[in-house]
Amino acid sequence: MKALEKAVAEKLLRIKAVKLQPNNPFIWASGWKSPIYCDNRKTLSYSQIRTFIKVEISRLILEMYPDAEVIAGVATGAIAQGALVADALGLPFIYIRSSPKDHGLENLIEGDLRPGQKVVVIEDLISTGGSSLKAVEAIRNDGSEVLGMIAIFTYGFPVADQKFKSAKVKLTTLCTYDAVLAEALATKYISEDDIDTLKEWRENPADWKKDLK
Repeated sequence: MKALEKAVAEKLLRIKAVKLQPNNPFIWASGWKSPIYCDNRKTLSYSQIRTFIKVEISRLILEMYPDAEVIAGVATGAIAQGALVADALGLPFIYIRSSPKDHGLENLIEGDLRPGQKVVVIEDLISTGGSSLKAVEAIRNDGSEVLGMIAIFTYGFPVADQKFKSAKVKLTTLCTYDAVLAEALATKYISEDDIDTLKEWRENPADWKKDLK
């Protein structure tokens, strides 16, 4: 996986799907200040990278979950990539909303999912793991089995690791925060002086540098 992580990190940094700004942090919707911002939807605009990610996720599913019957994408970021993977594998596709529709059938799961089917969940990004695991819960509550989850990138927060362990969900990612930092350092995107700051943030993102303006 190390070679794959490096390859994906290079691609994400090159197209600015991942941006690092340790001295000029971003503000997340949660209110957290962060030296990194990741938007994997940008990969969809680059055909070679889009295909690379599709192929690698498909390969992992064939190797790890050969009995998968359904591919599920987590709305909204993983819908497109999940559909691409399902098409490559010739499998049905569904997606999971963050909350039920407030009209019509009030669906939480969009598409046909039958009780007992074996599902692999596709996610674009793992932060704290909350929304990703809500999708897993929705599938399980519908009577189907989640074999595992594959995501493009993870920040590697300890809280997320614990949540996935508690939920008994195997998580596999194409790229990690550490791989991005290593590639960014190797290409001089960041300096050695930035590494401690970036690692410090990952350990306690909610309270990181509250004094920054």
